[in-house]
Order: sequence, then structure tokens, then C-alpha cells
Amino acid sequence: MEWLRLFFLHPVSFYQGAAFPFAFLFNYLCIMDSFSTRARYLFLLAGGGALAVAAMGPYAVLIFTPAVCTVALLCSLDPQQVHRWTFCFQMSWQTLCHLGLHYTEYYLHEPPSVRFCITLSSLMLLTQRVTSLSLDICEGKVEAASGGIRSRSSLSGHVCKALPYFSYLLFFPALLGGSLCSFQRFQACVQGSSALYPRYTFWALSWRGLQILGLECINVAVSRMVDAGAGLTDCQQFECIYVVWTTAGLFKLTYYSHWILDDSLLHAAGFGSELGQSPGEEGYVPDADIWTLERTHRISVFARKWNQSTARWLRRLVFQHSRAWPLLQTFAFSAWWHGLHPGQVFGFLCWAVMVEADYVIHSFANEFIRSWPMRLFYRTLTWAHTQLIIAYIMLAVEVRSFSSLWLLCNSYNSVFPVVYCILLLLLVKRKHKCK
Repeated sequence: MEWLRLFFLHPVSFYQGAAFPFAFLFNYLCIMDSFSTRARYLFLLAGGGALAVAAMGPYAVLIFTPAVCTVALLCSLDPQQVHRWTFCFQMSWQTLCHLGLHYTEYYLHEPPSVRFCITLSSLMLLTQRVTSLSLDICEGKVEAASGGIRSRSSLSGHVCKALPYFSYLLFFPALLGGSLCSFQRFQACVQGSSALYPRYTFWALSWRGLQILGLECINVAVSRMVDAGAGLTDCQQFECIYVVWTTAGLFKLTYYSHWILDDSLLHAAGFGSELGQSPGEEGYVPDADIWTLERTHRISVFARKWNQSTARWLRRLVFQHSRAWPLLQTFAFSAWWHGLHPGQVFGFLCWAVMVEADYVIHSFANEFIRSWPMRLFYRTLTWAHTQLIIAYIMLAVEVRSFSSLWLLCNSYNSVFPVVYCILLLLLVKRKHKCK
């Protein structure tokens, strides 16, 4: 079948699919209590190392190096200093790697290696786990390795203390994709077992398999539509709106499929179930909430639900610690985390302005629109406008280069974000006048 061939031709999908037997094996051994907690940590770490070498080749060293350095920092620094140093080191390392991609694409004008792109994607996920763990230690949610490297314990003692950290940073179900899993949740899943897992995993994976099948069938149909029509370079006037909308739809379908596949791998290994949740911890958050994303008429809701675990991570890491312009700082950091390509900088900053406009516009509309026919009309109109703005932002982020971004900005699609900008300025001005 064409959809199956196209799906597994994607290198990340191939390696994620190849990891499923080992995920099932790990889950089965945990249920049967066939090996100790330390052996489970080693199994996950060894699987992560093998998967990294298989998927990234020599570039795997770019993942192993920051993981080792992060664990050294976690074990040697005081809890209140851990986050600052690990954040600075990890983001500096990731930025240097992204600069290598910039050099290849914009200076040498050569296509980057597929393995290097997989490495960068995995490195971004590693940054999430590193900063999440360091924040947990700084906030007292996770106990730091007591004594650490500065103590007089034996080398084996140091390794045993550091093993859970190493395993968490490199465990194979989340190495190439998947929702962010907290360190507390990771420990609870590794140390626990339940006879309910097999039945839960079977039905959960069956449902996700059907979702992937449906999404890939739609993906093939939309791909044919996009290929048969004009592109952004040769479309004219209102035709460009259709081109951007269908192309963005293709991107969204691809994201949905891969997020569900990543989610399935975590479930297969036992990390996606509520059974591994520790008391007081937030439940498992899948990245793809397709129903909400496709029917919402608010850009702010789309921003919170798109790649949910990453949105929550950004909110915790940046938004909650920003004293001025938290929304702008959050989206600016997201552009930095994604690599600072021209289209990404423009797209994320545009998204920040659109979210701010969304808050102001809907607050005003809720005060003055009372009748249900007008509310229905307003909701339908804003839904269409939201979908077109999201398509515009998504294409800006995905095309990345200056030339493609220029074509997008000069098309009729720019009307939609401009309308929201004008409304934002008018309503803010009106608000100040009323005060």
C-alpha cells in the first residue's frame, strides 16, 4: 500500500518502528519482574545507545556528549545552581549544532545529512529532558544525588547514583520522539509493574494504529492534490490561499501521524499509561489532540494544544519565569530552540502577536455579541480565519529560507495576520481611550 510505503520511508518512522519489539520486551520483562530495577535502567540506556548509533551514525556523539556532561553537572553542583548551568550548557551545545546546519544550508548550499537532521531533532528532545530534570531538582521535586562526585564514595557508587539520570536522558522510547516524560514519572514506570499493562497496551495501540492508517490515507490524497496544483512560486492571487492551506494541511497530517507513532512507542514500553503516574503529578499528555486542534476558533487554544507536552514545557521553562513580555519571550525562545532559521524567527514572532490579538479580539467579542445566531456566525468566521493564520505561520516555519518566506509574505495570505494586527491596534487604542 502506498501510504505504508511513504510512512516508513521516513527515516525517523523506520527507526521508531524498529524499536517496538524492544519496547514490548521491556514492558513484558517489567510485568514478569524478570530483572531488577538497575537492570531495567541499563536496558533502557543500552537501547537508547544502540538506537542512537543506528539512526545517527557518527553524529551520535553529539547526543552522548551533552548527556554525560549534564549528568556530571547534576552530580557535582548544588541543587539551586543546577538549572542555570545545565540550561546554559545544553542550549549552547544545541545552538552550535544548529549553526552547523546553517553553515551547510546557507553558506555551502548543500543539503544536510539525514542522520545529522535526526541528531538535531533528538538533541532538541534531550534539551527538554535536561531542563525538565534540572528544574525538578532546583524546585525540590527530585532529590539530587547526595554528595555526588565530590564525595569519597567508590567509582561504582558514583555510577549507581548517576545511572537513573543517564537512563532518563537516553532511554530509547523517547530518544527520537514522543511526549516529554518527567523524571518522577520515568522512575515510577521503571520501578513499578502491573498485570493491567498488556490489556491496556493492546487496546491503546490498536486504536492508535487505526488513527495512523486513517491519517496516512488522507495524507496520500492531500499529497496528490498538492502535487497536481500550482506551488507557492507559480500561484496567482487567491490561488495562493488554497496552496498554503493544502500544504499546511499536509504538514499537520504528517505531524499527527508521527506524534501518534511516538506516543504508541511510549505506550508499548509502559511509559504512556496512567498506571505509572506518581501522586500529585500531572497525567500523561499526548502531543496530538487532533479533535481540539481542528475545531478550535482560537489561536491561543491552538498554541496550547499543538505539541502539548512541548507547550507545557515552554510555559514552565520560560513563560512562568518571565517578568516582562512573557508571551513574546516564550515564542522567541521557541524560535531559538528550533534553530533560528529566518522563517522560524518570523513565524514564531508572528504567532506571538496573533495569540495576543486573539486574547483582545475574543475578549471584546464576548462582551458585545449576545445572540446565538451572531455567536454561531462569529465562531464560524473566526474558525476559518484561525485555520488560515495557522497555515500561514506553519508554512513560514517549515519553509525556513529567505526566498520562500519572501514569496509567502508577498502572497494574499498575508492579509489574514494583517487583519488581526489591525484589530489588535484598534482595540488596544479603544481600551486606552475608555480608561
